[in-house]
Amino acid sequence: MEAADLSAAAEALALQVDLLQLPPEIPAPGAPALSVVLDRLFAHWLTLPDTVALVGCLFYFQDGRPPTYELKKQCIAIVDQLFAGHSNGLRIQEFRLVTRELCKLPSFFTTVLFGKIDKENTGFVTRDAFIDFWLNSNMVTMDVATQVFITLKQKNQDFLTKEDFKPVLRDLLDNHPGLEFLKSTPEFQERYAETVVYRIFYCLSRIGGGHLTLRELKRGNLIDALRHADDEEDINKVLKYFSYEHFYVIYCKFWELDTDHDFFIDKENLIKYGNHALTYRIVDRIFSEVPRKFTSKVEGKMGYEDFVHFILSEEDKSSEPSQEYWFRCIDVDGNGILTHNELQFFFEEQFHRMECMAQEPVLFEDILCQLIDMIGPENETFFTLKDFRRCKLSGHFFNILFNLNKFMAFEARDPFLIRQMREEPSLTDWDRFARREYIRLAMEEDGEDASNASGDVWDESLESPF
Repeated sequence: MEAADLSAAAEALALQVDLLQLPPEIPAPGAPALSVVLDRLFAHWLTLPDTVALVGCLFYFQDGRPPTYELKKQCIAIVDQLFAGHSNGLRIQEFRLVTRELCKLPSFFTTVLFGKIDKENTGFVTRDAFIDFWLNSNMVTMDVATQVFITLKQKNQDFLTKEDFKPVLRDLLDNHPGLEFLKSTPEFQERYAETVVYRIFYCLSRIGGGHLTLRELKRGNLIDALRHADDEEDINKVLKYFSYEHFYVIYCKFWELDTDHDFFIDKENLIKYGNHALTYRIVDRIFSEVPRKFTSKVEGKMGYEDFVHFILSEEDKSSEPSQEYWFRCIDVDGNGILTHNELQFFFEEQFHRMECMAQEPVLFEDILCQLIDMIGPENETFFTLKDFRRCKLSGHFFNILFNLNKFMAFEARDPFLIRQMREEPSLTDWDRFARREYIRLAMEEDGEDASNASGDVWDESLESPF
């Protein structure tokens, strides 16, 4: 500890009796009232000048900072109100008010929070059990991300898994008004929940391995999205993770490619994506599992979770997870840089495709100059991932190399897309894509409904995958 810190600590320790506002009569040691007095003294000491600096220097609260006397008093008063008339404790539906109003957590955390406290599965949470969990373990003073992390994670683990989110998604599906229509189709409830979790881990889990750390949770936007989902009745307005329309687009795109409906996609299926937009070379790299190891555990097959990662990366190449995904694809030798030879290797197929389509091909030398001007790398002889982090045009860079349709659209400067971006700058490329595709799919389904007397176009297709 620095000398200045020691000096500040010493000054803060020199407590002045008049500042502590000692009561006129101090109970004798061992008296029941003494603990109350000590609590008040400690709470008042925390409000004195330099005390905060002292506490920061001398103490590290491994289990969170203890609540002050006043905070504890306020919380107990609210607890007494919420538990009044429930001597046996609260049932899970009655506990929802505690989750939202006292704990300030999204209401769909009720099931997992209730289970965390009711360890014996009695079906009740008593006043004392709640106080022990929320106040005595210092949960009340923790930031929201830490509260969420501790509530979700399993005992003796320092990370979250996909399984940890299941009770939260089940609670959301059972109680959110915007998802009530899914109750008649349990198979879609399951797929929706899986898709939400896959999206969360795609965006937040930078380390990978199916684990989500507290640091990653704090750095991400999940907490805001959880609150938004709890406050917003229209789930489709919650664009981060929870939109049903976004799930619908992802699932339908997968279903269109999965022609034999075995819930797997192979190379020949994926090459058809986006009206054959991708090159064979980039598809080969995806199926070599360079950007990401497949979870399907079937050789040469991409599962639904793998497809979620692919489509999110393909339709929004400006996001950090997408940049890493495609960077690893292009980095053939895996040395952490993209050389001109690697770029030329992937562009060769684009050049050939332009010739076959009677398009005027662009020489690689000209393309390379365009790519360098676009990204502005620190060293013009190669590109690093750091270069892409500083540039908003990384999506165009990758499209030039392996997505012909998007490359031609960028060269044509589609005025409709430009106007969309200007009118709604807060939307991501993924948000815009999902909106367009949902409208298209809805119109197609309406057309099929009109020509199909039964009106139920999903009956036959749903039998196979579930």
